Amino acid sequence: MDSLRSFLDTNKDRLVNELFELLKIPSVSADSAYSSDVFKAANFVASSLKTAGCDSVEICQTKGFPIIYGEKLIDPILPTILVYGHYDVQPADPIDLWDAPAFEPIIKKTDLHPEGAIFARGACDDKGQMYMHVKALEFMTSTGQLPCNVKFMIEGEEEVGSDNLTDFVKNNTTKLKNDVILISDTGMIAKDTPSITTGLRGLSYVEVEVTGPNRDLHSGIYGGAVANPINVLAKMIASLHDKNNHITIPGFYDKVEDLSNQERAEMAKAPFSIEAYKDALKINAVYGEKGYTTNERNSIRPTLDVNGIWGGYTGEGAKTVIASKAHAKISMRLVPNQDCHDITSLFKSHFESIAPEGVTVKVTPHHGGQGYVTPINNVGYKAASMAYKDTFGKSPIPQRGGGSIPIVALFEKELKSKTILMGFGLDSDAIHSPNEHFGLFNYFKGIETIPLFYKYFVELQSKM
Repeated sequence: MDSLRSFLDTNKDRLVNELFELLKIPSVSADSAYSSDVFKAANFVASSLKTAGCDSVEICQTKGFPIIYGEKLIDPILPTILVYGHYDVQPADPIDLWDAPAFEPIIKKTDLHPEGAIFARGACDDKGQMYMHVKALEFMTSTGQLPCNVKFMIEGEEEVGSDNLTDFVKNNTTKLKNDVILISDTGMIAKDTPSITTGLRGLSYVEVEVTGPNRDLHSGIYGGAVANPINVLAKMIASLHDKNNHITIPGFYDKVEDLSNQERAEMAKAPFSIEAYKDALKINAVYGEKGYTTNERNSIRPTLDVNGIWGGYTGEGAKTVIASKAHAKISMRLVPNQDCHDITSLFKSHFESIAPEGVTVKVTPHHGGQGYVTPINNVGYKAASMAYKDTFGKSPIPQRGGGSIPIVALFEKELKSKTILMGFGLDSDAIHSPNEHFGLFNYFKGIETIPLFYKYFVELQSKM
């Protein structure tokens, strides 16, 4: 521990500056205008892994963006840890809501982060958290304290569904063989309350299009006589929830697991202030499915949300038209046992069935993924718990997360190993939103905790 703290104290500025250089690269995988920047970020990650101590690093080309594979193998009889992360980021939009340019990282002090936080797109999701693992490796290799083999698989398409990762994993099961998978792309309850994510929700993401007349029409001449696609779309979307905010798609809840009262009581032990929650979001009330708490709604229950909606004229001033088309993007967060393909099919059938005469509907599936739950009695979880206890002074709380990392279920299916989700972000970090940030405390605490996971994992494995 003394050598680890010395490493952090000595290299603090460098560790931040290196992350800044990565954050400056606008590696937005969803927008083809940034394709060259995504490749630039891939090269940065590959170079960083070499510098950190990997003996072999490959930039593995795919039909999309590269997967960076690196390894440091010290002894075949020792356990192997596989680290997964991603170097692509969400679009920065809406750009005008950022306090500073999204790809010009800055450090600002906040009430929650008096020591400072890094503000930039990707600071927390996932460049900052992924880079903690690279720097943890650097510490272990530079001090001769790497206790086992380590492999890295860092991709550039997580934010658009990881389409090409599936084939890569299936075609490289021997290369990727491991004893446990380690991911930091989640969060913890608070800076003084560590937690380990034991469950993730799945995802079904679709785009819908409602078409009416063959062209935009004058709203005075045709208004009231022709179906307005925007009005129709708004009514169709509104009908997807009932008065209790229960999703109305037939069959949607058929495979949803109802947790026992005991399990729900255990979840409720996590510290949570509803007033602080509302204050942080500047809302006067919470909202969601009747019969469940806020923390249950965003973790153990499925959801359906509109992520974007558009159509007609949205420019300055007035243009009185009935639009020919209206569009929306919709995501459904799923819980374990809900199959993303089944849910997408159910949504498509239902949405098409509720379209009134006078319009046609098109549903285009995008990406999706399965939910995941990991037990807390495996070696990986125990090692993570011990590591957190050392650095935070208290044992972490197991909690289910509301987000989705679709490839986690794939890893277990194809690689036959458990995933440990050691996240160091906070709910307040504004991931996917303007002013995303990552506390310096959290960044350094991650670098401090990760080597201890390696240490305890090897010790526990040796006793099996």
